[in-house]
Amino acid sequence: MKIAILSRNTRLYSTRRLVEAARERNHVVRVLDPLRCYVRIAPNDVSVRYKGKALREIDAVIPRIGTTATFYGTAVLRQLEMMGVYTPNSSDAVLRARDKLRALQILASHGLDMPVTVFGDNPDDTNDVLAMLGEPPHVIKLNEGSQGTGVVLAEKRSASQSVIEAFRGLYANFLVQEFIAEAKGSDLRCFVVGKKVIAAMQRDASPGDFRANLHRGGSAVKVIPSADEKRIAVRAAAALGLGIAGVDLLRSRRGPLLLEVNASPGLEGIEAATGVDVAGQIIAFVERHP
Repeated sequence: MKIAILSRNTRLYSTRRLVEAARERNHVVRVLDPLRCYVRIAPNDVSVRYKGKALREIDAVIPRIGTTATFYGTAVLRQLEMMGVYTPNSSDAVLRARDKLRALQILASHGLDMPVTVFGDNPDDTNDVLAMLGEPPHVIKLNEGSQGTGVVLAEKRSASQSVIEAFRGLYANFLVQEFIAEAKGSDLRCFVVGKKVIAAMQRDASPGDFRANLHRGGSAVKVIPSADEKRIAVRAAAALGLGIAGVDLLRSRRGPLLLEVNASPGLEGIEAATGVDVAGQIIAFVERHP
């Protein structure tokens, strides 16, 4: 197969591992910077060019689109889809997952349990919005943040109001969630490929922090998720239309809670913690979808 990987940096661990895995399985693979792609749109005539040459005969594309390139990257991915190129994560699925609020609305409509979430735009409604959520602590998140950035824990109602005012002053879109204290700064990352959780790790926040992201200094260990946790992770990925996803869960007194679904989950942490050849399993999944 001829496989393209949409990535801005060939040196990133995840990109390198996918290239290695594809070549080990005798595929032709090429990394394309989505911001260097440009497209032609016309009736019955769609094409993509890259650095002066037309892209042709690509069988599959694996998107590794960062948050800063979401708009343009998904437009390029959509163009490749229009040309008949297979992708495990469609442009629409990536957009659904990247928008936290939209993703939560979709996941809730599928009956998946999650921390209670509220949002509101008008400052006059802030008190009532917080009353809908309940007593603090509250977790306030930027709607399109990633890797733990733009996530604040407010332990008092006055702090919640101050952070909300600050985010509004920046014209940022955000949501507010209940804080699950019993999770104790840990979450569960389930790596879904197709209809299966192929690897899972528990991430623990660094001392003094509540965010378990590895990019925020957290640590990770291999875990075996329960049947219920696996079921929720697979259902969440399917609800958003993702063939490849990192699904984050919290272990709470009322059972597993769905925290977030990532359409471009990193491979370094999960492979290091579990020893699973995640990149190889992604390529194998792509092979099964000619």
